[in-house]
Amino acid sequence: MEVTNTYKTLKKRSEGLYKEKGSKFIGIAVACYSEDEAKMFLEEWKKEHHQARHFCYAYRFGLDKETFRANDDGEPNNSAGAPILGQIQSFELSNVLIGVIRYYGGTKLGVGGLINAYRTAAKDALLNAKIVEIEVFHHLRLLFDYEAMPDLMNLLKQESIQYTNQKFDLSCALDVALPLLMKESLRMLIDDFETVQVVELGAY
Repeated sequence: MEVTNTYKTLKKRSEGLYKEKGSKFIGIAVACYSEDEAKMFLEEWKKEHHQARHFCYAYRFGLDKETFRANDDGEPNNSAGAPILGQIQSFELSNVLIGVIRYYGGTKLGVGGLINAYRTAAKDALLNAKIVEIEVFHHLRLLFDYEAMPDLMNLLKQESIQYTNQKFDLSCALDVALPLLMKESLRMLIDDFETVQVVELGAY
């Protein structure tokens, strides 16, 4: 599997619209990073559109894009969630939630009509979106004595390692961001400092 350190997601919320035989399908697309956050967005949308009949959605998370879900919310099997998820895949996005809210117009569209409607509303929301490419870094907190600071700072400068939240005192600390593609080699250089304690903060 090819190693990657970037993913494409959305800059901000965007919306799309599709109408068919009196039914209205409103697509809403947002950047989203967890199932809990997705639940919060869905609750908000249900309050915004409390008279709507169906709240179908799909999401995909992670750098590897392997965490995903599609929900039909009472529509026929795979007629809503799957077409929405298909648009996330087509645009090669991750950390994204798309909901399509249906106001029923009184005429049944059939499974084929529903698939087209949910797919088109989701696609319209993405066509109206600002898509951005995000680089993921592996974050560490370094704890060290003041004596180690000159050599450590020299290493960070030499290797162009980003750092933030620095605290320089008798006991020092700073956070570093390692590019994922260079994580192992840079971590070995940091580990060469025997007096530096490393705290894993995760990849994001």
